[in-house]
Amino acid sequence: MTENPTGTKAAFEAGNDAGFETGNDAGFETGNDAGFDAGLEVRGLHAGYPGRPVVENVDLSVPAGQVVAIVGPNGCGKSTLLRTVARLHRPETGTVLIGGTDIWETGRRKAAHHVALLPQSPRAPEAVTVAGLVRYGRSPHQGLLRQWSREDERAVRDALDATGTTALAAERVDRLSGGQRQRCWLAMVLAQQTPVVLLDEPTSALDLGHAVEVLELVREVAATGRTVVMVQHDLAAAARYADLLVAMKGGRVIARGAPRETVDEALVKELYALDADILPAPGDGSPVVVPRSRAAVAARPTLAPYCPD
Repeated sequence: MTENPTGTKAAFEAGNDAGFETGNDAGFETGNDAGFDAGLEVRGLHAGYPGRPVVENVDLSVPAGQVVAIVGPNGCGKSTLLRTVARLHRPETGTVLIGGTDIWETGRRKAAHHVALLPQSPRAPEAVTVAGLVRYGRSPHQGLLRQWSREDERAVRDALDATGTTALAAERVDRLSGGQRQRCWLAMVLAQQTPVVLLDEPTSALDLGHAVEVLELVREVAATGRTVVMVQHDLAAAARYADLLVAMKGGRVIARGAPRETVDEALVKELYALDADILPAPGDGSPVVVPRSRAAVAARPTLAPYCPD
């Protein structure tokens, strides 16, 4: 392997850092041996950049096997929270516990046995095949004394099977459709075999059919006992597919709970300055957001009619 898949800085920086220690000397259980039975707990988390706080006093407790959707307006701290949980952005204060282990008290390679992050816009190495991409998910398990093994091959095969990408294994990633590529990226994350999976807007830029396909896959991932935390801009989709919905604004959590109990007109108004009706979806009754009008529309000046010269 000559390079790692990359996103804005590194698509898989949590698992593929060149400065990682080698081997599994942390004594952590990994992969299927761990049983994916490890919840996530965030306590008093503050994070940001010099002179600019972004995440303020966030507490979050998620049992193993649940899907959490983080929603909120752009710039409210959702992605920074995910990167802090993934051990890519150091918090100012607070702790991140996975299965009782504080990931900021251990090395990156060891932490990458516990948590995997798929960023919003990952980039694959040029001409890499699907199988080659998924193999990158095993990077945290490699080292000078731990080379490619049957366990690694099995993890890759299982990830391809779980995401329905086995038939694409020999195809180049850059020649696939957007929906196919996203399933391949998810396969790479699953091959890392961590109990906690973080997804930053996994359905962005996907059409409705492919978005539903990915979200159904997210539910299947949680059914294996993994904890999944995803940033989601589609509030209705978040409400339908998540067990817990966390709403953020201005770096703080302003609401949390079961989606049907949390999503209401007041929340939509506070998050997006948007008047909306909340209707139950046919079949499962999950909340559907139907916008009515923008609060600021009445204050905008009326546009003059177009008059061609």
